[in-house]
Amino acid sequence: MLLEKIKTPGLAHLSYLVGSGGQAAVIDPRRDCAIYVEKARAAGLEITHIFETHRNEDLVSGAPILADMTGATVLHGPNPEQPIVYAQTVRDGDCFAIGQLKIQVLETPGHTDDHLAYALFDTAYPDKAVGVFTGDALFVGDVGRTDFYPERREEVAGLLYDSLQKILALGDQAIIYPAHGAGSVCGSSMAEREFSTVGHERVNNPRLQMTDREAFIEFKVSENHYQPPYFRLMERLNMEGGESPPPVMRPRHLSLKQLQSCTADHLIDIREPMAYAAGHFPRSMSLPVGMISAFAGWFIREGESMVLIASDEEQLATAMAHLVRIAFDNIMGGYVGVVPAAAQGQEMQRTPMIDTAEVEARLMNNKGKEEDSWTLLDVRDADERAATAIEGSQHIYVGQLNERWHELDKSHHYTLMCASGARATVAAGWLASRGFDNLDIYLGSMGAWKAGHD
Repeated sequence: MLLEKIKTPGLAHLSYLVGSGGQAAVIDPRRDCAIYVEKARAAGLEITHIFETHRNEDLVSGAPILADMTGATVLHGPNPEQPIVYAQTVRDGDCFAIGQLKIQVLETPGHTDDHLAYALFDTAYPDKAVGVFTGDALFVGDVGRTDFYPERREEVAGLLYDSLQKILALGDQAIIYPAHGAGSVCGSSMAEREFSTVGHERVNNPRLQMTDREAFIEFKVSENHYQPPYFRLMERLNMEGGESPPPVMRPRHLSLKQLQSCTADHLIDIREPMAYAAGHFPRSMSLPVGMISAFAGWFIREGESMVLIASDEEQLATAMAHLVRIAFDNIMGGYVGVVPAAAQGQEMQRTPMIDTAEVEARLMNNKGKEEDSWTLLDVRDADERAATAIEGSQHIYVGQLNERWHELDKSHHYTLMCASGARATVAAGWLASRGFDNLDIYLGSMGAWKAGHD
């Protein structure tokens, strides 16, 4: 008997391989899905079933691809926005045998209308569920977001509340297996742990402490969530069925001459923020490899071409894997060698860093002026901004600069800030790629400000 979690870094996506008696099932596979076949075969198992908890918004489902590879049946919930052309519909109470194991369908709408959870039973001990695959309904420390149907906000929040009661009814002994962990955009307060039980969540999950249905609805309706444009692409592909990923998950190597002559829509510098700020190719944007999954979908559109600029080849491979999982396949190549290029006299741009004393001086200089030539631009999210903000700063969320950069004056001087400086570098890099030249970054940002104003 086997139950293995497969984690997808960057997206904090969790999928599962479960098997017994020569058979196996996969729950919520990612797009690059050979890993499930390899693990199943290593354990002497054949993948016969693929269960989807819902139509994912943040990554391309590998279900249709894995089905082509294995002949397994894909199972999906009722009430999708459009027909899931590659899947069969299952409903509440349907059961499937995987060797000694039994998987039972629970309809759990709220996060999405088609959302399912799957209760896992061991038929040798049939009284109560061993575990439950909760998808994006219940996380460790949090519950799913309910903002995907803005015209039905109260209704879907109420549906999620009811669905959570159905999961809780499985009993405190049930281990929970969510579809995402901490760092995912599908929740805001997930615990760092990726293991828990229904009983532990009943006692400790703040959202499950809300036993009044109306209070729960009011809280969920008031939450702030962002929806990057690529969510719409993910939703469409996860109804139509996404294509197989590229057979080679490394971009082709580009020489400096090829980089200089390329016609890519985006030059994406995936090095660390400080490396980008110290020196980068003109008109390149900053998307550090560890932040690509969170922010690429704000700034890159379907079909747009990219060249990646990295510190080393492994960084390129990691970045490409992140991008392919969200269907950004049009990668023209990768370049390694910023420092050698600078040594050859290649033009480089830099983004200055300033400290708290300089920010304070500029804010003081702006006081009382009707017009000024400098703005401290806070690119944190709305909840962070509401909790604490620097007087005199302005706010645009980093992702929303994808369109709202048009509101800004290219001749104006902007200092970008966030919580630490990382997202500020992404914001500055995007503005630089749009032709903004008078930029700098508040090093340490809100962390440094708080440290200096205790």
